[in-house]
Amino acid sequence: MAKYHLHLAHLYGDLLNTYSDVGNIIALQYYAKQMDADIDVKVISIDNDFNPQDFDLALFGGGQDYEQLVVSKDLPNKKAGIDQFINDGKPLLAICGGYQLLGHYYIGADGEKIPGLGILDHYTLSQDNHRFIGDITIKNEESNQEYHGFENHNGRTFLGKDERPLGKVISGNGNNGEDHTEGAIYKNTYCSYFHGPILTRNGEIAKKILLAALEHKYPDADLSSQKALKIKPTF
Repeated sequence: MAKYHLHLAHLYGDLLNTYSDVGNIIALQYYAKQMDADIDVKVISIDNDFNPQDFDLALFGGGQDYEQLVVSKDLPNKKAGIDQFINDGKPLLAICGGYQLLGHYYIGADGEKIPGLGILDHYTLSQDNHRFIGDITIKNEESNQEYHGFENHNGRTFLGKDERPLGKVISGNGNNGEDHTEGAIYKNTYCSYFHGPILTRNGEIAKKILLAALEHKYPDADLSSQKALKIKPTF
């Protein structure tokens, strides 16, 4: 029996899973097992309440514009809970559409302005008849770690106040193809356009997310062995 137990909220997991980002949950469970922890998963969808006290970590995945529009209409009902979850420092991983919806707004492929939560201070514009598609490599300047993935997005995201990039682009396009940034970090919220899924190729990010969850839930625990876990390259 695992020593530690974590509860994960899969936000709109029945709608925003176009790019099989559920693989990130599988990766988290895989690394959690090595950290003597298990993870229970609950999908929080349309009309479901989101109580931030019930969860230790969260995943907010991506989808097509139609699904994101549907989700955007429900998001105001969950804004207070997601805001509290993020600003309490609990870890959240947001991929593509989830990343965009945490910001102020994004412009869909048809030009429609879709409101986001505005919890993070970024916004997203669209491209005319073009997408950023292909392999991408970035480097996180704080940890000196390289992250590898695959991007496929029409959006061009521009970071705002209190956000720092997940990494600087070595090859690929990243957030907007202009400022050489990819993704965003705010407190323990990690955002990215990486599919792949990101955590199956970049276990160091999974380790950061799990440690943040464990430290938040078990502040007096000795997590030295978890911190010492060696992550093997998978790219």
